[in-house]
Amino acid sequence: MPNQVEPRLIKPLYDELQKERFVTLATVDYETGGPNVNAISWILAKDEETIYFAVDNKSRIIQNITQNNKVVINLIANESTYSIQGEASLKEERLQDVPLKLALIEIQIHEVRDVMFYGSKIVTEPQYDKTYDKNAAARLDTQVMEAMKKA
Repeated sequence: MPNQVEPRLIKPLYDELQKERFVTLATVDYETGGPNVNAISWILAKDEETIYFAVDNKSRIIQNITQNNKVVINLIANESTYSIQGEASLKEERLQDVPLKLALIEIQIHEVRDVMFYGSKIVTEPQYDKTYDKNAAARLDTQVMEAMKKA
């Protein structure tokens, strides 16, 4: 069975990207020209063709996308693994209504590809736990996600 390729997010993936979740982001390193991968969690599908994510405004990710805006989000959801390829740009240098200095990045999606290897499915999605004050983490997560929804 060939892997599925779509020009935009399918509904199950759009729905999964309406809340904070673990994904990896691949960029091109601005110094070495090699691949650079980061784990991020503040991510939101604005619509089927646009993804927002927030990172510290001093993150290397920002320098990377300024030099080369090609990015890939790796999402494990819907019993599979997806490569979401697009072009990223700095939407806001400082995300409003959050206490941290976070930048808002926008990705215009070009392709969504199911990249799970043949004859298999994901049975357990990645899970993580915040290692600092749980109440503070929940409050910050809510603030960041709400700010991205308003952007």
